[in-house]
Amino acid sequence: MDMLGYDTVQANRTGAHLKLRVAERRNCAEGVAAFELVAENGAELPAFTAGSHIDLHLPGGMTRQYSLRNDPAERHRYCIGVLREVAGRGGSAYVHDRLKAGDMVEASLPRNAFALDEDAAFSLLLAGGIGITPILSMAHRLSALGRDFVFHYCARSPSRMAFRDEMLASAFAGKLRFHLDDGLAEQKLDLAALLSRRPPGAHLYACGPAGFLDAVIAAAKMDWPSEAVHREYFANAGHATVTGDKSFRVTLASDGRSFEVAPGRSIVEVLAENGVEIQVSCEQGICGTCVTRVVSGVPDHRDLVLTDKQRATGDRMTPCCSRALTDELVLDL
Repeated sequence: MDMLGYDTVQANRTGAHLKLRVAERRNCAEGVAAFELVAENGAELPAFTAGSHIDLHLPGGMTRQYSLRNDPAERHRYCIGVLREVAGRGGSAYVHDRLKAGDMVEASLPRNAFALDEDAAFSLLLAGGIGITPILSMAHRLSALGRDFVFHYCARSPSRMAFRDEMLASAFAGKLRFHLDDGLAEQKLDLAALLSRRPPGAHLYACGPAGFLDAVIAAAKMDWPSEAVHREYFANAGHATVTGDKSFRVTLASDGRSFEVAPGRSIVEVLAENGVEIQVSCEQGICGTCVTRVVSGVPDHRDLVLTDKQRATGDRMTPCCSRALTDELVLDL
């Protein structure tokens, strides 16, 4: 399955918004709040697939992405879990402190940059901390399909393990394996052992903090092909300006206009200054909102959303953070 196919690229340009009402807000773990969002008029919501996220458009121009954690078969609600980020940019603090039952919030249509291969012979689900949210939706879907899978959930302590009771009451409770950083040594997740041998046709899905994901990817390299390893990051520390960055030209295929992108500037910024708007959300290359077709030139990929295969093809890029390895990039704009 192509996680960011051309249909998705085109859909990301629509910018459609939903008006949602907070039907429920509750604390579900230390530092984690759970929200149930429904349509303003009580109507059925647009369908979503396992691994999808929505953008919440918050006051002050803030836009934040939150994964949908509920069963994709549900059309009456979107459920999210939000970790309060102490060193964050203010979005999670606003959601925790200000958003309450009955409030209205504007959101994007669901998008998926972390798609589930529903036909895989076996799925291995790995979640660290708040990374449980998209993985939980995948477990609901795989269970409904009757697929074979195992679900490992890691947290610092029992008080930080969100949605545990909900999962234990689910149809896939027997698939769960819990791991605590402050627990006994024998229950801690041994990634080297777990990933040392890939079951035939298996796919791996992981979401969580960067350190957790880096460890998963490193352990999987021994026996898992890159196309079978799927991950979703919450932040991209590597998208910032790199020493030695050079200027390059970005040209619009539609009318031939060309603009210089200097070091420290993004393609999105430069195009916006010249009246060319590209829909963006995270601006770090982790959400897939801005993925754009490349007509010619070689991108310098700095995102965490495209797969190795998609990067090697070179026919799409994230202009919010990626740059160029050639003097010019021609984009399908």
